[in-house]
Amino acid sequence: MIKAGDTIENPVTGERIVFHKTSQETNGELVVLECFVQPGGFVSAAHVHPHQSERFEILRGTLGFKLDGQQIEAGPGQRILVPARMRHQFWNAGEEEAHFVCEVRPALQFEALLETMFALAADGKTNRKGMPNPLRLAVIARHHFDDVRLPFPPVWLQRLGLALGAPVGRLLGYRSDYLPAEAGDSVPAAA
Repeated sequence: MIKAGDTIENPVTGERIVFHKTSQETNGELVVLECFVQPGGFVSAAHVHPHQSERFEILRGTLGFKLDGQQIEAGPGQRILVPARMRHQFWNAGEEEAHFVCEVRPALQFEALLETMFALAADGKTNRKGMPNPLRLAVIARHHFDDVRLPFPPVWLQRLGLALGAPVGRLLGYRSDYLPAEAGDSVPAAA
């Protein structure tokens, strides 16, 4: 379980996150993260938070954002608010490390999702975009459907796909959370 002061890194996307306030400490109200993104770093994919807003405050460097199809860049001192249900993604748009603080409201299971995805990447279990194989992703996405969704296809089609894919992924031993290899990952390496 994530607690204030914990740091996680994603070697695939070039992100490092330090947790400042967690859902447990704020009674689920919010999560506060300090983020560092290496040049060329990015968030894994365009996504939507159906029930959460994100507020980014850029401290150093330049972040590129795509917000509902509109591309913008933000630098030190700028704040970007991404309301719930807005399609978005971000990346380091500069030559130096980008540094920002992000608040996610409400917390829901956001920390667990980040912890799982970053651990998978650290163990080499994602593609070059930071995404695990489709069946493992189906298990994770079904569990975190209130935290994050794809901007397309339509929600009903995503639910259908996850209803079919997640049980198969579970049969193969995939879980909605992930323990790094040294902590006892029991899924065969070929999976």
